Formats: sequence, structure tokens, C-alpha cells
Amino acid sequence: MSVGRISRRGLLGGSGAAVAGVAGGFALSREVEAAGGIDGTTTTYAFRGAHQAGITTPAQDRLHFVALDVTTESREELVALLEEWTAAAERMTRGAGAGPVGPVEGSYLLPPDDTGEAIGLGASGLTLTFGFGPGLFRDGEGRDRFGLADRQPEALRDLPHFPADVLDPRRSYGDLCVQACAQDPQVAVHAVRNLIRIGFGRVSVRWSQLGFGRTSSTSTSQDTPRNLFGFKDGTANVKAEEPAALDEHVWVAPEDDPDASWLAGGTYLAARRINMTMEVWDRQPLGDQEAFIGRAKGSGAPLSGGEEHTAPDFDMPGSNDTTVIAPDAHVRVVHPDAHGGARMLRRGYNFVDGTDDLGGLDAGLFFIAFVRDPRTQFIPVQNAMARNDALMEYLRFTGSALFAVPAGVAEGEHVGHALFS
Repeated sequence: MSVGRISRRGLLGGSGAAVAGVAGGFALSREVEAAGGIDGTTTTYAFRGAHQAGITTPAQDRLHFVALDVTTESREELVALLEEWTAAAERMTRGAGAGPVGPVEGSYLLPPDDTGEAIGLGASGLTLTFGFGPGLFRDGEGRDRFGLADRQPEALRDLPHFPADVLDPRRSYGDLCVQACAQDPQVAVHAVRNLIRIGFGRVSVRWSQLGFGRTSSTSTSQDTPRNLFGFKDGTANVKAEEPAALDEHVWVAPEDDPDASWLAGGTYLAARRINMTMEVWDRQPLGDQEAFIGRAKGSGAPLSGGEEHTAPDFDMPGSNDTTVIAPDAHVRVVHPDAHGGARMLRRGYNFVDGTDDLGGLDAGLFFIAFVRDPRTQFIPVQNAMARNDALMEYLRFTGSALFAVPAGVAEGEHVGHALFS
């Protein structure tokens, strides 16, 4: 398929940007147009579909994640915002501007309806994924501001305070979230900036996070990336090419929560900001680093042998009356075998946010996981990790949030349409 370069400016105000062909294999009800592979600036992912984009979509290299608090008390204003966000998201994900006019085409007497920093950058594989936090259903005082309390999913509660958490409330929770992923960081930032601008007077930013260098592969077409400790991350991740696993571990089924049937076809997004104590880790011997993880640093293979995707042998005897893979090795503590076969679709990113007050790097992993039920998949794994994982000596969990991510947006509908119907 021959595809020309898509320019945002060239698409402003027009509807001629057709999104072409279905991306075979990994695009479940999702259209994609690409030139030069998934890293090309002309890559587009359709905003509408059975599931929201940005979940099974091949993970892009850049992230801008934002959590927001709803400041309006009006249900009508909230619905109007979601309608406006839907229209803007559909335009931006196909490479057009945030508004129907454009950054330089409107009146000189009015503010432009697009901020303009993404002119000429193309769609760059932008995806926008929206989620609803517990506070949208009941605020901190228990008030049902929008008549949604009886539709709150049973599993949608603030994540518990896990052992060793040092959470910063300024980096946790939120009524709404937007996950913007793209190959170009300015495209992702532009998308979030314009959604915030559209929401002025109805929402306020609670916290946000920039990320680079994906730490998970969501498609078998991608190699396993590395985290800032230098190890391959997310080797056993659920992939887009596993439809049965997605149904079992990611997508909410209608029977999961009859009182929240609006979430069927959606999922839950768990976010954790994990600071890594880089300077301490960097002084550990290679053998100790590998023992803490339970994998070889170079190949990613389990210490019990084989290649990266070889199943770990947790019973293989080692020296000193223990096993080759230590009882507190990360790969053992979080492995599905230790949690009734529960898996997650991880979609995390590295981050470096300058330095802390002591001069160390404020850096680490912004962990994102999509799960069908956080109570049986995410929370038990986090508890086990906090109590038993050798890596905890080098990690500090500083942010935490959980959101319900509704199913995809059909034609004529807005994000979360089923919730408000």
C-alpha cells in the first residue's frame, strides 16, 4: 500500500483524511495506516473501534499521561466535555488539529482552537485512551455528583496502600485519566495539552507523567525493551496476538459485574509511579543484579537456562541449599504460576524527571497495567512484591491510581457513552 505523508496542517478543517486498511494480526477491530513501519510519522490508528486504542496497539516509544479532577458539578457539562474530547481525539489521532478550524486558519481576533506545536509532525501513531476513576462516581466526601454511584464497578476503588508505599498524593488518584502514546513526544504532549485546554473550567490537572522508552511489548512484532536497570522488562506480557488471553485477562465480560454492564468490553488501568534508586543499584555486582531479577542481564533468559522466553525452572537446585532462581527473585515473586495463572497486559515507560533534593536522579518506571479485575490480578501481585521481592530494596512507589477504561467508541457515540446512557 502506498501512503503519502500526512500533515496536520494539510488536514485542518477537512474530513478527507481517510484511515486506511486493517492492520492484520495485531489490530483487533482497529484500523492503521503506515508508511515505513510503525515508527513512521504517517502511522495512524483509528480512534473508534470495539476497544479503545492504546491498549493492544503496538506500544509506541513516548507517553504523556495525565490524571484530572472534575471541577464542574453539572452532569450535562461533564457529558458535553466527553463529547468535545471525543471529537478532538478523533481529529488528532488521524493527524489533524484539535479543533475544526486549526492553529493558523481562524480569526486573528480569537484564540486558535489548536495550540500549533504539532504542525507538520504527522499523526506519529498517536493513540488516546480515556479512563474513569473512583472519584467520578463518589467524591472524597461520598457525594454522588453526577448520578453515577449506582453504576460504579465493584472493583473500581482506590488501590490499597501497599507495604513500603511512600505515595505522594500530588502524584496519585484522579477522577479522569488520559493516556497519550505516540512515536513523537511533541505529538503526545500536544494532544494532552489541547484536551486540557478544551476542559478548562470543567476539569483541572491533578498530576501528569512523561515517559520514554517503552518497557513492555504489546505485540509479537516488537522486541522486548529494557528498563533503567538495564534488564529486559515484560517478557511474559499478554500480547495482541493472543485473543483468548485478552478475553481471559484483559477485557471485562458482561457477567463480571451486572451492575456495571457499561464496562463490558473495557478494562481496568492500574498506574504506579516507581522510583528506582539508580545510584545504589549501579554499585551492585552483576551477579547480584541478576540474582535479584532471576534473569540474565544480556539475553533475558531465566537463570535456570534457555532463552528469553524459556519457562523458568523454579525447582532447579543451586548452591547453598537453595534454588538457582532465588525464593525472593523478582521473576519468581510475580510469575503467573505464583498467582493462579493471573497475567496482565503491561504498557509501562521509563521516566527521568530531573534530580531529587539529594542530587540523585528522580527516575524510574511509570508502570501501567491493563487487567480484567484488579482484585485478583493486580493487587495480589503488588502485595507479594512489596513483602517478598528482593528488588524492593531499590524501588520506591511514589504514585498510584486505578481507572476503569470503557470499551471503544462507536460511530455517533462519545467516550463513556454507555455509562451516561
